Amino acid sequence: MSEFDASRRRVLKTGAIAGAGVALPTIFTASSAAAFTNEPTGGTVTLGFNVPQTGPYADEGADELRAYELAVEHLNGGGDGGMMNTFSSKALQGNGILGKKVEYVTGDTQTKSDAARASAKSMIEKDGAVMITGGSSSGVAIAVQGLCQEAGVIFMAGLTHSNDTTGKDKKANGFRHFFNGYMSGAALAPVLKNLYGTDRTAYHLTADYTWGWTQEESIAAATEALGWNTVNKVRTPLAATDFSSYIAPVLNSGADVLVLNHYGGNMVNSLTNAVQFGLRDKVVNGKNFEIVVPLYSRLMAKGAGANVKGIHGSTNWHWTLQDEGSKAFVKSFGTKYGFPPSQAAHTTYCQTLLYADAVERAGTFNPCGVAEALEGFEFDGLGNGKTLYRAEDHQCFKDVLVVRGKENPTSEFDLLEVVEVTPRAQVEYAPDHPMFAGGQLGSCNPGA
Repeated sequence: MSEFDASRRRVLKTGAIAGAGVALPTIFTASSAAAFTNEPTGGTVTLGFNVPQTGPYADEGADELRAYELAVEHLNGGGDGGMMNTFSSKALQGNGILGKKVEYVTGDTQTKSDAARASAKSMIEKDGAVMITGGSSSGVAIAVQGLCQEAGVIFMAGLTHSNDTTGKDKKANGFRHFFNGYMSGAALAPVLKNLYGTDRTAYHLTADYTWGWTQEESIAAATEALGWNTVNKVRTPLAATDFSSYIAPVLNSGADVLVLNHYGGNMVNSLTNAVQFGLRDKVVNGKNFEIVVPLYSRLMAKGAGANVKGIHGSTNWHWTLQDEGSKAFVKSFGTKYGFPPSQAAHTTYCQTLLYADAVERAGTFNPCGVAEALEGFEFDGLGNGKTLYRAEDHQCFKDVLVVRGKENPTSEFDLLEVVEVTPRAQVEYAPDHPMFAGGQLGSCNPGA
């Protein structure tokens, strides 16, 4: 049985609260002029980890929870400290956050926006969470980010790749470490041009929600700028498990590239169906038919097996990177769990450390103080090179990886290889870029 079984999913992870007469958390009180939502008053502080424990992105959610538990262990002085030792900021001392022991509660987003909001609301109102983090869906992230803005707590987004999260739906209380669809397009397009040329016809299958829409827009724009033609864009339900009816029309479309704007279990199933239909063996327009997966992860590669060999995509981070931060994280995670971390684990671990560090530097859990400490914060040592949390939209800018499925993997974890580390400058864009327009960051809400 997983250590994140149902019996543990809604309890504080300290093991020392039963019968101890612990005071109820402060909820939306205003005990002083500087009061804020769930201001910690005792010797502990509670964080809320809201991840998909069921549904199509459950594998990602399980790895996120592992990383969160590891981050809490390191913050409280346990283990080897992981990336706290390589982080350019030295504010964290392994004595909790501002001297308070870190506790946490968890919830299941089910990869559904309503369920995710309800879970986050419960963690804030019933458990006293002062920060919410997690998720593996942009629809979920945007919904929970909006809730956290209303409630007056910080939201440190987990996996969310839609441009809208830090575009039209950005919020002052929300922060994203993960990269986005525009960045995937900017990183992938030059590689695809070198591999497949400029005379290509693409067919898009796209998950029908905010991430899929902006990923499709970004990849189509980037490839059309190379000279590619987009012959069709077809939306598919997030709940779909069999994509055969969507793959069949590709055969008669004149397309010689299939772009799968799918993630998690969706990508595993759609890629498997595409291979079953023989697409990878076809020659169309005098060219070998190709498949592109713009957003990749090792967990997806594992699910798709041999079908990923030679297929290119982008990723936020990979466990084979040799910088000191990545090596420290892989060592810590591998020692605790027996296998290397995914990009999901990496980004949620980083978000937890970045929040804790901002609290330490600000000297307060007040979300407005934390937001001020994160805005414009430039750091290094967390695995992606020099990274900036841009003040204008709360988007992190860092190097992006282009990867491909490995032809001859040496283990069940050695499935992707990094073919290019795209420098941060190549994936940067102006805050008012058209793909990110339409929203206002607004003002920080301290709640209370």
